[in-house]
Amino acid sequence: MTDVASEDADLRRIGWPLAADRPADPAWQALFAAHLQARPARVVEQHRSGYVVAHGPAPGQTLRPESLPDWQRPRFPAHARPAVGDWVLVEEAKRIVALLPRRTAIKRAAAGEHYHQQVIAANVDVVFIVCGLDADFNPRRIERYLMLVGGAGGQQTGAPQPVVVLTKADRTDYADDALEVLADLAAQDVPLRTVNAKDPASVAQLHGWLGPGRTAVLVGSSGAGKSTLTNTLLGIERMKTGAVRETDSRGRHTTTHRALIPLPSGACLIDTPGMRELKPTGEEDLAEGGFADIEALAAQCRFRDCAHQGEPGCAVQAAIEADVLDPGRLANYLKLQEEVATAAAKLAKREAEQQGKHGRRPAGKPSRR
Repeated sequence: MTDVASEDADLRRIGWPLAADRPADPAWQALFAAHLQARPARVVEQHRSGYVVAHGPAPGQTLRPESLPDWQRPRFPAHARPAVGDWVLVEEAKRIVALLPRRTAIKRAAAGEHYHQQVIAANVDVVFIVCGLDADFNPRRIERYLMLVGGAGGQQTGAPQPVVVLTKADRTDYADDALEVLADLAAQDVPLRTVNAKDPASVAQLHGWLGPGRTAVLVGSSGAGKSTLTNTLLGIERMKTGAVRETDSRGRHTTTHRALIPLPSGACLIDTPGMRELKPTGEEDLAEGGFADIEALAAQCRFRDCAHQGEPGCAVQAAIEADVLDPGRLANYLKLQEEVATAAAKLAKREAEQQGKHGRRPAGKPSRR
């Protein structure tokens, strides 16, 4: 049996949480009790054909175990399958027998008519929101990422730490101007860093979030510099990089799948492909997602149902008139608020349908209760 109270140095190198950080809920303990011969391993790659998991710090200590048959069913919920960063239990180095409860999970709603959630990365401590200081710079998209990060916390843990990383600082004279545009985020204790992703001395600004046992994920659009950052943090050219178009600074998907990589610092880094759609799941809290200032102002409005569209006694509009609040931030806040409400309604409907589906019994069969 794996002793979950022991400190396994090898597992620690790939992010195994310290005893004080591990969930102490019955579900976590029950899985270990039910699989006495299983060993924890971490999902480092996710493919359509299965998973690659690691059980030690060396690059060669990976396995391609069989996954649970249920996970292969087309209608099995995508968010209930393992994602990169997840911890699983593996028996005899051959098969996955359980998915351990997540501490955190970065999720988005999947594209399509029906409601589905997609897990971008699991069990992360830090989210580096990467944005280029070129035509890629988009404060509204940064706010959208912050919204997703704000909804990523588990029941027993808070949300991961977001850090906005503005790359290509060596190619512009307007880095300070970009920081000024994002001053409202800095005022909410969201760290902002401008870096030259190719310069180790510049990237060293991120080392404070990459201590032993920590897990970080890079998110951002294609061409923002995520793979270049990964190479610099690794100290080797491991990830393929590509040029961006001069017209709009868009890049090709040089990263084609999510992968977890141990760093020399003892931390783990998850690189992700560029994401164009960032739809909320309905579980987000905008106050936790970079809009705490607007939420605080809204609480001061004369009317509790104030829409902030010209009603008398609106503290939010007063802040705009006083040049304290950017109108663009308010417009994005209202847009995201509506999207979260719509997604929450879809989520509630889906959960009600699932509950009704599992609660129905064939006619003539008595309840076991």
